[in-house]
This record gives sequence, C-alpha cells and structure tokens, in this order.
Amino acid sequence: MSEKTIQFKVMRQDDPNSTPYEEEFEVPYRPNMNVISALMEFRRNPVNKKGEQTTPIAWEMNCLEEVCGACSMIINGKPRQSCTALVDQLEQPIRLEPMKTFPVVRDLVVDRSRMFDSLKKVKAWIPIDGTYDLGPGPRMAESKRQWAYELSKCMTCGVCLEACPNVNSKSDFIGPAPLSQVRLFNAHPTGEMNKEERLETIMGDGGLANCGNSQNCVQSCPKGIPLTTSIAALNRSTTLQSFKNFFGA
Repeated sequence: MSEKTIQFKVMRQDDPNSTPYEEEFEVPYRPNMNVISALMEFRRNPVNKKGEQTTPIAWEMNCLEEVCGACSMIINGKPRQSCTALVDQLEQPIRLEPMKTFPVVRDLVVDRSRMFDSLKKVKAWIPIDGTYDLGPGPRMAESKRQWAYELSKCMTCGVCLEACPNVNSKSDFIGPAPLSQVRLFNAHPTGEMNKEERLETIMGDGGLANCGNSQNCVQSCPKGIPLTTSIAALNRSTTLQSFKNFFGA
C-alpha cells in the first residue's frame, strides 16, 4: 500500500517584480499536521512534485500559536493563519497564496507596511512623558476594560484587510484593524488625551467614510474581534466630534 501524501499547490514569486507561477508539492502525511509543518518539510527538502530540485518556499512565521499574526496567507481561497490550519480539515490539493492586499516580497511573504503606516496615522499607542515612573495612572472601569480587552487581542495579522473589499490598490482606506485600535486607545483613560486627534484622522481621507459595511472583516478575524461594533461606535463618536467642531466646545 502506497504511503499517504498531502498535495499542495503553492503560488510563488521570485521577487516583487517577477511573474507569479504555481508549483506543486507533496509531503508524507502525519497526524495533526498543520500547513506550517508542511512548509517546513518543503524547506528541508526543496523538491517539487515532479522530483525537480527547486528553491525553498519563503513564508513568515514566529509564535506558531496564533498570537503573532506573522503567518497569514490565503489557504484554499480564504485568508487565515497557517499555524492553525490543520491539514486534516482542508480540501486537497491545498492551495497556498500570498495575501493580495499587500505587495508580494517573495512567494508567501508580503509587505504589510500599509497596515503599520495606518496604525501610525491614527496614533495607535498611548504617549507618555519620558520613561520615569509615572505612578499607577487612572483606573479603568471594569465594564469598559472587559470589552477593551477584546479589542486588544488584535495581532496585526492583516487578515481583516485582506477580506475587506474596500482595502485595495485603488483605495486609501486604512481598514478595520486600525479603526478598531482607535476605539481601543480612545477608551483608555490616558489614551483619551489624544481622542480628538484620532477622530479627526479617521474623519479624513481613507477613514470611516470608506467603509462599505460588508461585514467580511468580522467574519474572517481569527481572534473574533467585534470589528464592526467598533466601526459603529466610531461612527457615533465622529458624528459627535463633527457637531463639536461646528458648534464649538
């Protein structure tokens, strides 16, 4: 009886300017394999299905626990984390592609600068005055802390931007993840100091007005973050900010 194998079709690209091409691979089956396990086998022995020596597949990974967000790719047409994509639950041949929203660096590696630049744009951090001890800081109400914790689970994987039809090369929409981070940091007692600045940013080009409310983001988020709830809350906040701007404080 022949040994059971897993079939893969990988979309490859040698550099950012080269033409993409598809290459087939197969790997001996092992119980509880995930996509990363197979990619490691291809890297260890870079031979394609035809038995030809090829270059090792390039991809990104780090924690292997669906925490870092580095291993995002399109698996069988769906953007997701490859560390939690179990081979037994996937239809064969398993198709691996890089996310299309971001420029390809090589093979399955993409440049997610667009997302990180958007996080800088909305000031998705809490600025502090120096590194000396500032004391415990203001307390956060438990009811607010509980839902804010859900937003803090974002691992900047880029899956929600890949799933969103409004994030593309013809649009400057910052996407669901940066918007949700605006709500998170505006809810923080210290981060609230920059609340108006963040709201003004998302009221401009590429902000809330570009959201088409397709709901794709919340369905694809691997952490189950209530992204559309955040967007709805920000719509209310920006409306109030607009009235404040018009009538004055």
